[in-house]
Amino acid sequence: MLRCCAMDGEQNLKVCSHMSEEILINVTPQETRVAIIENGVLQEVHIERTRNRGIVGNIYKGRVVRILPGMQAAFVDIGLERAAFLHASDIHERQNVTRRTNMLVEAGAGSNGNGNGNGGANGAEIHSLLHEGQEVVVQVIKDPLGTKGARLTTEITLPARYLVYLPFSSHIGISQKIGDDATRERLRAMVRDTLGADDVGGYILRTLAEGATEDEIETDIRYLRRVWQACQAEIRDARAGTLIHEDLPLALRAMRDLVRANVEKLRIDSRETFVKARDFAINFIPEIAERVEYYPGERPIFDLYSVEDEIEKALDPKVLLKSGGYLVIDQTEAMTTIDVNTGAYVGRKNLEETLFKTNLEAAQSIARQLRLRNLGGMIIIDFIDMADAEHRRQVLRALERALARDRTKVYMTEMSTLGLVELTRKRTRESLANVLCQPCPVCSGRGMLKSPQTICYEIFREILREARAYGAAQYLVLASQLVVDLLLDEEAPSLLALQEFIGKPIQLKVDPQYHQEQYDVVLM
Repeated sequence: MLRCCAMDGEQNLKVCSHMSEEILINVTPQETRVAIIENGVLQEVHIERTRNRGIVGNIYKGRVVRILPGMQAAFVDIGLERAAFLHASDIHERQNVTRRTNMLVEAGAGSNGNGNGNGGANGAEIHSLLHEGQEVVVQVIKDPLGTKGARLTTEITLPARYLVYLPFSSHIGISQKIGDDATRERLRAMVRDTLGADDVGGYILRTLAEGATEDEIETDIRYLRRVWQACQAEIRDARAGTLIHEDLPLALRAMRDLVRANVEKLRIDSRETFVKARDFAINFIPEIAERVEYYPGERPIFDLYSVEDEIEKALDPKVLLKSGGYLVIDQTEAMTTIDVNTGAYVGRKNLEETLFKTNLEAAQSIARQLRLRNLGGMIIIDFIDMADAEHRRQVLRALERALARDRTKVYMTEMSTLGLVELTRKRTRESLANVLCQPCPVCSGRGMLKSPQTICYEIFREILREARAYGAAQYLVLASQLVVDLLLDEEAPSLLALQEFIGKPIQLKVDPQYHQEQYDVVLM
């Protein structure tokens, strides 16, 4: 059974109502970093580097460069290093033939009549929707991840504080986190009453719209109209591979998307960014303008809550629990696994109680680590096996409640008899480790190195191979200090036996530039 832990709106609001939040924004010419602090504890980190800004939300005019019938998808050149990926299910019905691209620039572009915007999902084949060389206006829904290009959609959406505008839909939707039926109907009626007879397009009311007034909704609608009109003007004259609309920089996106009612302060350590943020708040989010502060302190802003230390800990696979237990988080391309261990915690009563308490604490920590590390995709949690079915149920409920605070959708299965819980967490940007780190050049990202003993035996085999293939007076082995030390100590008898076998002397030399796995056998 799958449950969406971010969909229970009523529960989510109750959980968050007592949470005191503060948002810290650190700005340098090279990067902008946003830290979300809940009750004094770091929960999320967002990083945007000037030379490598995220592109989710950007709108491009692209050109189809390749059709993949077997995958029901196409590669689209949008002017980036790698072609982006567009699946048939993400193609809007109004853009399924070349001539309809021009409809993007028509005023309002009308409605598709059904509001679902599925396009290819209705069963149309990719070759009937697109052809190579066709120009199409697309929006990025996933940043390039690893070796994969960006993921695209032709269903354009433009977000504001309370609303998301859908130019090609007549649908008025409500965030699933708003669970009260009366509130949902009131908000839907508010949008309908605000729209004029000539207005086209649809809207989705965001979670923050729950307490919005009619004037605030109307302000958002006017703002979104202006943005879309500017996009239409750009589309008319743009060439393929051109950026039509760029989403806000991280500091302003944080104000638009992350500030909730329980956010007490938003502190910015750059005066220039503070002025922009304050003006943005006054014009578009006046209710939070007084909460935006400039931080002039000499002490770095991230040191206020030891954010730098927490970021460093988030790059470590091992997470210590207060009880003495620990987690081991292993992130791979296919999935992320999380193993729960009791460690030094021995409990006070019996084994079952010890395991239960460790798993409860782990559930809270796991939910935080998912947000902090921005782990996405398939996640497998290996809780410690518990015999008591009620304990397993309580651990699962604790995990579900902790995940309810996550802004990202998380789907969770029931716990298996082996204590495994499967999660899927929506992935739209790189994880914290992928942003801050790169694969190890020594182990090529394996996280393991061959032992010096293994390298010694590889050297022996290489010398034998060279001796059989070529004639040489002697051999010189270049290797790291650890390997040479082992050859002169524990493996000295084997080295001597090899010299006698091939009838040639073998010299050893340490090269300080060589890492543990690196060596060369030189014929002399």
